[in-house]
Amino acid sequence: MKRVPDRSPLNASEVEVARNRFARLLWTTAGTLSLAVGVVGIILPVLPTTPFVLIAAACYLRGSKRMYDKLVKNRYFGGYLRDYMEGRGMSKRATIVSMSSLWILILLSVVFATNDLIIRAVLIVVAIAVTIHLLRLRTRT
Repeated sequence: MKRVPDRSPLNASEVEVARNRFARLLWTTAGTLSLAVGVVGIILPVLPTTPFVLIAAACYLRGSKRMYDKLVKNRYFGGYLRDYMEGRGMSKRATIVSMSSLWILILLSVVFATNDLIIRAVLIVVAIAVTIHLLRLRTRT
């Protein structure tokens, strides 16, 4: 079977920064907002971090090469982002920390933050879905 080249928007060599100044501003603003939501997602267990950081990288790639480079080289997100984009997966430690944090925060939310059974059920379903996603990612040692 023939391997199809990566056509993802995060393949930096194939994407050009927008030529229009207003478009660059919109892409950079969208990237910054997405990154902010991703950072909030570190604290809130229901809000996923990875998709928003990936969206931020894609937006920065179109709006500001400098911001894209900063994000990919960032000491907190850079390695994780590069590994994810290149299909190398997550380290065992990152997987364990992610799932532990997820379940601790979800269970605390279920026990202390709400009495509504529907909200509790939604939180548990989200935690299960995120756990399945994390377990399906390639794990490197």
